Amino acid sequence: MKAAVVLFPGSNREGDVASAIKRISGKAANIVWHADSELPANTDLVVLPGGFSYGDYLRCGAIAARAPIMNAVRAHAERGGLVLGICNGFQILCEAQLLPGVLQRNAQLRFMCREVYLRVERSDTPYSRRYNAGDVLKIPVAHGEGNYTADDETIKRLEGDGRVLFRYVSPEGKLDPKWNHNGATNAIAGILSEKLNVLGLMPHPENHVDPMIGPTDGRGLFESINTVLEAA
Repeated sequence: MKAAVVLFPGSNREGDVASAIKRISGKAANIVWHADSELPANTDLVVLPGGFSYGDYLRCGAIAARAPIMNAVRAHAERGGLVLGICNGFQILCEAQLLPGVLQRNAQLRFMCREVYLRVERSDTPYSRRYNAGDVLKIPVAHGEGNYTADDETIKRLEGDGRVLFRYVSPEGKLDPKWNHNGATNAIAGILSEKLNVLGLMPHPENHVDPMIGPTDGRGLFESINTVLEAA
């Protein structure tokens, strides 16, 4: 796995993502500055990490989506390369129109920082090979704008094409409004692009990888990516 982690002014999870990649793949990720115009040669995976790019001015991710490096990220995605956006990275992917929809203010209009439960909806994507459909993961979130929203036609298309990869659920894996902490449409926590190579999700799997500091439910996502890329 040759990974590039894009660093924007205000990013604060690039180190966590790079550490997770190194732990799983054994290879250090390249940190790429937002003002660069190219990705490192032979990049397999691009990660847009969490944080508060440009202080979340305008809309979250709106300025970062127009950074010079995003042209290279878009070209990488169009070639079928893997792109992972976590939290603010998900917001950036939506603002860059690499994924549909928007992330709005949480339904309670408050920042939330806690562990939530996610249900894996399918296991045949580059990001979920090491899970089984129906698995329930315990993963942390930290966001004020994680309420995924899209028009009815977009939601219908996402659901019909099986492009919802993660949903907020109860500990038993059931859909329940009280466990949909940010009010996201259809409890959507993560979605895929049409070619399944771009994933955006609000929770932070990179923070549940190391058994020395806690649960490891996020480990399977990075193991899935590594398995796919090592087999390529």
